[in-house]
Amino acid sequence: MNRRTFLKQSGKLSALSFLPLSSIASSQQRFKLGLQLYTVRDAMEKNPVQALKSLKAMGYEDFETYGYNTESKTYYGYSPQEFKDILGDLGLSSSSGHYGVNNLMESSDDEVNRYVDSCIEGATILGDKYIVYPSLREAYRNASGYANLVRRLNKMGERIHKAGLGFAYHNFGYDFDLYDDRSGMDWVIQETDPDWVKLQVDFYWVMHASKISPKALINKAPGRFKLWHIKDMHKVSRDYTELGNGSIDYTKILPDAKHSGLEYYYIEQGGNFAVNSMESVEESARFLKKKIQHLI
Repeated sequence: MNRRTFLKQSGKLSALSFLPLSSIASSQQRFKLGLQLYTVRDAMEKNPVQALKSLKAMGYEDFETYGYNTESKTYYGYSPQEFKDILGDLGLSSSSGHYGVNNLMESSDDEVNRYVDSCIEGATILGDKYIVYPSLREAYRNASGYANLVRRLNKMGERIHKAGLGFAYHNFGYDFDLYDDRSGMDWVIQETDPDWVKLQVDFYWVMHASKISPKALINKAPGRFKLWHIKDMHKVSRDYTELGNGSIDYTKILPDAKHSGLEYYYIEQGGNFAVNSMESVEESARFLKKKIQHLI
């Protein structure tokens, strides 16, 4: 490198050093483009490897799994190490998973511990950072059910936390109904240990069922909403739909990521696909990258 080139490059570096860090960071995405694989469950059941290759081509980098089998200890028919290797070979990752821990409400503590330990084993090998409690069964959507739920969440959360993983509760619409004068989400937020039980906000269900905004919900437990589900709501039926086709304006409702405590987000669409699941997630990825990603 000659002197003129050196000085020219040095000048660029000097100028860069005076830029605010936010200006430098703004050119880089802070979070990987994620997808909850339940959205493409048909494709994952048919040919997981081909589905993942197609998703990578759409720009997806990170995934949230579902359906881990604790008996065979498999994800989509593969051992945790095999599935991790498949993801790794494609330059992809899994950071979270929806595990069947919601089926343990009447189980003994020993049964719960064995099941949770199997989830911990799989998640640790796969590289997941979070185990998510996906939903509360209908029979327990009452005050006594939520009292039982928060006790279970604390016990599971403590065990998972001690294993070095995070644990989060995912909201649905019923979590905003009142049970003895407080909502299900208030039960969870107020009665669980914030160190052991984090939260996954599903914006669709907040907009569908809650009387408060997503920003107001985050304000109830700032820093605790580590995971986001981003999806849209059909303008007429209020069913799921592709991002950009529905009524949710993310430019207005999206909370501040830092205030939320965000670590990972995932596009999700539970059904009602315009054509098929793979075309829908491609459309949603395209819209998010264009209209939403820079806001996160």
